[in-house]
Amino acid sequence: MFLKLFSKARPPDDLELVKQYQQTGDLACIGKLFDRHTEMVYLICMKYMRDEEESKDATMQIFEGMVKSLRKYEVQNFKSWLHTTARNHCLMLLRAQKQREKILPRNVQENEYTIASSILEDENNPELELQTLEQGLQDLPTAQRTCIELFYLKQKSYKQIAEQTGLSLNNVKSYIQNGKRNLKLYLEKNNAK
Repeated sequence: MFLKLFSKARPPDDLELVKQYQQTGDLACIGKLFDRHTEMVYLICMKYMRDEEESKDATMQIFEGMVKSLRKYEVQNFKSWLHTTARNHCLMLLRAQKQREKILPRNVQENEYTIASSILEDENNPELELQTLEQGLQDLPTAQRTCIELFYLKQKSYKQIAEQTGLSLNNVKSYIQNGKRNLKLYLEKNNAK
């Protein structure tokens, strides 16, 4: 009896928290895992991303993704699983960034020209007139124009655009894709004259 008074209950280990979350859906379990492993995940992200803000964003995205992924996967070694998940997330972001840089080169100074060249996929088109692009932007439906301007001119992420406009992430992606296609058609039609 005397020992029971002085013994403290040990906190649950990582796997106990994972199992508890899988059984109850209690987000406090994810919060505890976040508190324990944020620094490790952030350092992994820094290793790959080499940018503080991008690493912070990636860290948050990884823990947000755990809400769904821990319900789907059977985890035997949480720390190892989290390390692999963080690494894969960063590699996926870097791959997407490379793809985007092919379409949207960083060294171009004029944002309008950048939009046009990425839409036409021809960065060496000296005949492209910015007035045509501006008119094409004005002719787009409002939601498409807003998303295109925020994405290309303000260089906002899909998530930031969704938060700013109140649109869903899927709608933002769709408006950008459709707006880009419509601008391409408009520019090809008006530059062919």
